[in-house]
Amino acid sequence: SSTVSGINATATVPFISTDPNKELWRPESDPSVPVPQRGKLGASIIGPTNPELELQNADLLAPPTTDHGTVGNAKWPFSLSHNRLQTGGWARQQNVDQMPLATSMAGVNMRLEAGAVRELHWHKTSEWAYVLKGTTQVTAVDANGRNFVGNAGPGDLWFFPAGIPHSLQGTADDPDGTEFLLIFPDGTFDEDATFLLTDWLFHVPYEVVLKNFQATDPDTFSHIPAQQLYIFPSIPPTSDTPPEDPQGQVPQSFVYPLSQTNATQLAGGSIRMADSTVFPVSTTISVAEITVNPGGMSLLNAKWHPTMDEWSFFLEGEGRMTIFAAESNAATFDYQAGDIGFVPASMGHYVENTGNTTLRYLEIFNGDRVQDISLSQWLALTPPELVKAHLNLDDETIAKLPKIKPIVV
Repeated sequence: SSTVSGINATATVPFISTDPNKELWRPESDPSVPVPQRGKLGASIIGPTNPELELQNADLLAPPTTDHGTVGNAKWPFSLSHNRLQTGGWARQQNVDQMPLATSMAGVNMRLEAGAVRELHWHKTSEWAYVLKGTTQVTAVDANGRNFVGNAGPGDLWFFPAGIPHSLQGTADDPDGTEFLLIFPDGTFDEDATFLLTDWLFHVPYEVVLKNFQATDPDTFSHIPAQQLYIFPSIPPTSDTPPEDPQGQVPQSFVYPLSQTNATQLAGGSIRMADSTVFPVSTTISVAEITVNPGGMSLLNAKWHPTMDEWSFFLEGEGRMTIFAAESNAATFDYQAGDIGFVPASMGHYVENTGNTTLRYLEIFNGDRVQDISLSQWLALTPPELVKAHLNLDDETIAKLPKIKPIVV
């Protein structure tokens, strides 16, 4: 075998440090522990401080020495988003106003009590959803007059193309109703800029409303609400059978039962995916639901996505992610349940489970397929002499690089 070495080629460049750069504390650590020091670098805080936040963000206060340069903020907790409270539920959002790095996708976290309705509406962008708890009944009518009614339970998805009118309602399957995550493929999306049925009709002259619906009784539409309802209480649905439609039903379901698909079990966790290959109507959003066992790292993330941005949502556990943004720019972030992460296309990254319990999170992409390039597979499939010339690896290490893409290790 070849013994080509890259040492001569890198004679003027020092080798990397092998000193550990682990997370220095965790959210459950003693509040006196967080100090902006790593080794001989930094100094203690002698002014005001917020220990609760610092416990959750060890790698911002005391970054690994491998962090460098400037990377935009890639973490946003939904708990910091302003909440819109309504009779029957609430909604809070994240867009570029909260996380400027996330230019291609925005998220909304919404809760509906049993029976409560997110009123009939439509958007300029498509809408993708993941149900966190309970069951949501969705209705829609497409441009050809074909209707749809379906239920999405915990872990299930729905998708509506841009401009398709639809509604959302909590069922009585769970006494608490339902809560879900909405994703829109536009970082400037504003949930408060939605086209609402009641809002529209209130802003149309009354005589025009009567003419539009060919009403002969002048009082027929006199009880239209004088302002938008947005979210309002109602009676839980008792059936998911759509009204009879002479045009028929939509040809592709707007709901996908992701929770009922088999997850691929791996040595360090599991993964299940949904994109347009299995959910054909979902043409602008795809997802990977990943679990990582304690001590594991998702090699689905020791990678980069060639053309797609990644919007992440952490469902449970604790995770750590470093983003490599080229030109020596890198930054590390810590995540807990309810946090949002974001990685622009082509930026290298990984997710490591830093807790004592299972880490479960969503990787959501602004494209119809889940695609990535694995760091380890890339090196394994590159001529060994070339890899050695870069990294000074020995033959045994080269031979152990996996040629089949690893997912979780």
